[in-house]
Amino acid sequence: MSNSNIEQLTAAQKANAEVMMALLRTAFNGVERLTALNMAASREFFNNTVASTQQLLSAKDVNEVAKLNSELAKPGVEKIVDYSRSVYDLVAEMQKEITSVMEAQYSSFTKNAQSAVNKAKASAPVGGDVFAATMQSMLGASTKAFDQMNSMAKQLSDIAEANMQAATKVAAPAKSATAAAAKKASK
Repeated sequence: MSNSNIEQLTAAQKANAEVMMALLRTAFNGVERLTALNMAASREFFNNTVASTQQLLSAKDVNEVAKLNSELAKPGVEKIVDYSRSVYDLVAEMQKEITSVMEAQYSSFTKNAQSAVNKAKASAPVGGDVFAATMQSMLGASTKAFDQMNSMAKQLSDIAEANMQAATKVAAPAKSATAAAAKKASK
Protein backbone atom coordinates (compact mmCIF):
# COMPACT_ATOMS: atom_id res chain seq x y z
CA MET A 1 0.00 0.00 0.00
CA SER A 2 1.49 3.33 -1.04
CA ASN A 3 1.95 6.35 1.19
CA SER A 4 -0.74 8.33 -0.64
CA ASN A 5 -3.24 5.49 -0.13
CA ILE A 6 -2.44 5.38 3.60
CA GLU A 7 -2.84 9.16 3.81
CA GLN A 8 -6.18 8.98 2.00
CA LEU A 9 -7.36 6.20 4.31
CA THR A 10 -6.27 8.15 7.38
CA ALA A 11 -8.02 11.30 6.12
CA ALA A 12 -11.20 9.33 5.41
CA GLN A 13 -11.16 7.79 8.89
CA LYS A 14 -10.60 11.20 10.46
CA ALA A 15 -13.50 12.66 8.45
CA ASN A 16 -15.76 9.77 9.47
CA ALA A 17 -14.83 10.24 13.13
CA GLU A 18 -15.66 13.95 12.89
CA VAL A 19 -19.04 13.17 11.34
CA MET A 20 -19.80 10.63 14.06
CA MET A 21 -18.82 13.16 16.72
CA ALA A 22 -21.10 15.78 15.15
CA LEU A 23 -23.99 13.31 15.04
CA LEU A 24 -23.41 12.22 18.64
CA ARG A 25 -23.16 15.83 19.78
CA THR A 26 -26.47 16.60 18.07
CA ALA A 27 -28.09 13.54 19.63
CA PHE A 28 -26.83 14.36 23.13
CA ASN A 29 -27.95 17.99 22.81
CA GLY A 30 -31.36 16.82 21.68
CA VAL A 31 -31.70 14.35 24.55
CA GLU A 32 -30.60 17.04 27.00
CA ARG A 33 -33.19 19.50 25.67
CA LEU A 34 -35.92 16.84 25.65
CA THR A 35 -35.06 15.90 29.23
CA ALA A 36 -35.24 19.55 30.29
CA LEU A 37 -38.60 19.91 28.53
CA ASN A 38 -39.94 16.77 30.22
CA MET A 39 -38.69 17.88 33.64
CA ALA A 40 -40.32 21.30 33.24
CA ALA A 41 -43.59 19.71 32.09
CA SER A 42 -43.50 17.21 34.98
CA ARG A 43 -42.84 19.95 37.51
CA GLU A 44 -45.67 22.07 36.10
CA PHE A 45 -48.03 19.07 36.06
CA PHE A 46 -47.17 18.25 39.68
CA ASN A 47 -47.60 21.84 40.85
CA ASN A 48 -50.92 22.18 38.99
CA THR A 49 -52.17 18.87 40.40
CA VAL A 50 -51.34 19.94 43.95
CA ALA A 51 -53.00 23.34 43.48
CA SER A 52 -56.06 21.76 41.84
CA THR A 53 -56.40 19.18 44.58
CA GLN A 54 -56.22 21.90 47.22
CA GLN A 55 -58.93 23.88 45.43
CA LEU A 56 -61.16 20.83 45.12
CA LEU A 57 -60.68 19.93 48.77
CA SER A 58 -61.71 23.43 49.81
CA ALA A 59 -64.98 23.26 47.84
CA LYS A 60 -68.05 23.53 50.03
CA ASP A 61 -70.61 21.67 47.91
CA VAL A 62 -71.09 19.51 44.81
CA ASN A 63 -71.90 22.46 42.52
CA GLU A 64 -68.65 24.16 43.47
CA VAL A 65 -66.74 20.91 42.79
CA ALA A 66 -68.36 20.65 39.33
CA LYS A 67 -67.56 24.28 38.59
CA LEU A 68 -63.95 23.86 39.73
CA ASN A 69 -63.54 20.65 37.69
CA SER A 70 -64.58 22.37 34.48
CA GLU A 71 -62.42 25.43 35.21
CA LEU A 72 -59.38 23.33 36.06
CA ALA A 73 -59.71 21.26 32.87
CA LYS A 74 -59.37 24.29 30.57
CA PRO A 75 -55.62 24.83 30.78
CA GLY A 76 -54.90 21.07 30.59
CA VAL A 77 -55.82 20.74 26.91
CA GLU A 78 -53.80 23.81 25.99
CA LYS A 79 -50.77 22.56 27.93
CA ILE A 80 -50.88 19.16 26.25
CA VAL A 81 -50.98 20.80 22.82
CA ASP A 82 -48.15 23.20 23.78
CA TYR A 83 -46.05 20.31 25.11
CA SER A 84 -46.67 18.26 21.95
CA ARG A 85 -45.75 21.26 19.82
CA SER A 86 -42.51 21.74 21.77
CA VAL A 87 -41.56 18.07 21.35
CA TYR A 88 -42.36 18.23 17.64
CA ASP A 89 -40.29 21.41 17.18
CA LEU A 90 -37.36 19.83 19.02
CA VAL A 91 -37.47 16.64 16.95
CA ALA A 92 -37.84 18.61 13.70
CA GLU A 93 -34.83 20.75 14.59
CA MET A 94 -32.74 17.67 15.41
CA GLN A 95 -33.79 16.07 12.13
CA LYS A 96 -32.65 19.16 10.22
CA GLU A 97 -29.28 19.17 12.00
CA ILE A 98 -28.70 15.47 11.37
CA THR A 99 -29.80 15.78 7.74
CA SER A 100 -27.42 18.70 7.29
CA VAL A 101 -24.48 16.69 8.63
CA MET A 102 -25.42 13.67 6.50
CA GLU A 103 -25.81 15.77 3.35
CA ALA A 104 -22.42 17.38 3.88
CA GLN A 105 -20.85 13.96 4.44
CA TYR A 106 -22.55 12.50 1.38
CA SER A 107 -21.46 15.45 -0.74
CA SER A 108 -17.85 14.92 0.37
CA PHE A 109 -18.13 11.18 -0.27
CA THR A 110 -19.53 11.78 -3.76
CA LYS A 111 -16.74 14.20 -4.69
CA ASN A 112 -14.06 11.80 -3.44
CA ALA A 113 -15.65 8.84 -5.20
CA GLN A 114 -15.98 10.80 -8.45
CA SER A 115 -12.32 11.82 -8.19
CA ALA A 116 -11.28 8.21 -7.61
CA VAL A 117 -13.34 7.04 -10.61
CA ASN A 118 -11.80 9.72 -12.81
CA LYS A 119 -8.28 8.74 -11.69
CA ALA A 120 -9.04 5.07 -12.30
CA LYS A 121 -10.43 5.88 -15.73
CA ALA A 122 -7.35 7.92 -16.67
CA SER A 123 -4.88 5.26 -15.57
CA ALA A 124 -6.95 2.22 -16.54
CA PRO A 125 -5.46 -0.29 -18.96
CA VAL A 126 -7.28 -1.16 -22.13
CA GLY A 127 -10.69 -2.53 -21.21
CA GLY A 128 -10.61 -0.84 -17.78
CA ASP A 129 -13.26 1.60 -18.93
CA VAL A 130 -15.92 -0.98 -18.10
CA PHE A 131 -14.98 -0.88 -14.41
CA ALA A 132 -14.98 2.94 -14.39
CA ALA A 133 -18.36 3.05 -16.14
CA THR A 134 -19.78 0.57 -13.63
CA MET A 135 -18.48 2.66 -10.74
CA GLN A 136 -19.92 5.82 -12.34
CA SER A 137 -23.28 4.08 -12.72
CA MET A 138 -23.22 2.93 -9.09
CA LEU A 139 -22.36 6.44 -7.97
CA GLY A 140 -25.28 7.83 -9.98
CA ALA A 141 -27.68 5.26 -8.49
CA SER A 142 -26.40 6.04 -5.00
CA THR A 143 -26.95 9.78 -5.53
CA LYS A 144 -30.47 9.15 -6.83
CA ALA A 145 -31.29 6.95 -3.80
CA PHE A 146 -29.92 9.60 -1.41
CA ASP A 147 -32.03 12.30 -3.09
CA GLN A 148 -35.14 10.11 -2.85
CA MET A 149 -34.43 9.48 0.84
CA ASN A 150 -34.19 13.23 1.45
CA SER A 151 -37.41 13.80 -0.45
CA MET A 152 -39.18 11.14 1.60
CA ALA A 153 -37.88 12.65 4.86
CA LYS A 154 -39.24 16.05 3.79
CA GLN A 155 -42.62 14.53 2.98
CA LEU A 156 -42.76 12.83 6.39
CA SER A 157 -41.83 16.11 8.04
CA ASP A 158 -44.59 17.90 6.13
CA ILE A 159 -47.12 15.24 7.20
CA ALA A 160 -46.07 15.57 10.84
CA GLU A 161 -46.42 19.37 10.60
CA ALA A 162 -49.91 19.01 9.12
CA ASN A 163 -50.88 16.59 11.91
CA MET A 164 -49.60 19.04 14.51
CA GLN A 165 -51.65 21.85 12.98
CA ALA A 166 -54.72 19.60 12.91
CA ALA A 167 -54.24 18.73 16.59
CA THR A 168 -54.04 22.43 17.41
CA LYS A 169 -57.30 23.04 15.54
CA VAL A 170 -58.98 20.17 17.41
CA ALA A 171 -57.84 21.58 20.74
CA ALA A 172 -59.58 24.91 20.09
CA PRO A 173 -63.13 23.41 20.10
CA ALA A 174 -62.25 21.35 23.18
CA LYS A 175 -61.24 24.56 24.92
CA SER A 176 -64.54 26.18 23.89
CA ALA A 177 -66.53 23.17 25.09
CA THR A 178 -64.75 23.27 28.45
CA ALA A 179 -65.50 26.99 28.76
CA ALA A 180 -69.17 26.36 27.93
CA ALA A 181 -69.34 23.60 30.54
CA ALA A 182 -67.78 25.90 33.14
CA LYS A 183 -70.30 28.60 32.29
CA LYS A 184 -73.18 26.14 32.59
CA ALA A 185 -71.88 24.81 35.94
CA SER A 186 -71.64 28.32 37.36
CA LYS A 187 -75.35 29.01 36.74
